[in-house]
Amino acid sequence: MTHRPLTGEPLALDLVNTEWPEHGRMLDYLADPAGLRTWLAEHEDELGPVDPEDRPPLGPLRHARRAIRRALEEKEYGELNTVLAHGRLRLSIDGHGPAERPELDDPAWLPAWEAGRAFLDLIRTAPAGRVRKCDGPDCVLWFLDTSRNGRRRWCSMTGCGNRAKARAHYTRGQAG
Repeated sequence: MTHRPLTGEPLALDLVNTEWPEHGRMLDYLADPAGLRTWLAEHEDELGPVDPEDRPPLGPLRHARRAIRRALEEKEYGELNTVLAHGRLRLSIDGHGPAERPELDDPAWLPAWEAGRAFLDLIRTAPAGRVRKCDGPDCVLWFLDTSRNGRRRWCSMTGCGNRAKARAHYTRGQAG
């Protein structure tokens, strides 16, 4: 199983970040069955338990990942609306208080639908301009900038941040 370069982001961004370039080719963490199971387990609180006997939700998750990436990069929402059309919220109240329960046309769409829903929640609640793509020229990773000053530029300082600093240092050396 491949090590992912950026983890711990909100659900929708973490799904988008399961695909990244490495050594000139795109890696898909979800393509490895162990990676898919690990990702689902990491997000069990948000997605609910996924029964290993169920049909693996790889196709729907890839669809949601592509839809969220298009929404982030191109402000194109048609694919995301298609993902969201697979379910709806059933609202209710009982002795424990209000409840929301998703109802889906196919249970395999639950993780993808929840990721789409999480994206809507993220863009509704995140401070303006704080959902960002890494400034690394070849990086495709997205993050929620939670820094105090709101000036984070890199997915990680040890990866893209260091490469940018090295390029700047080299450029300054060439100019002088």
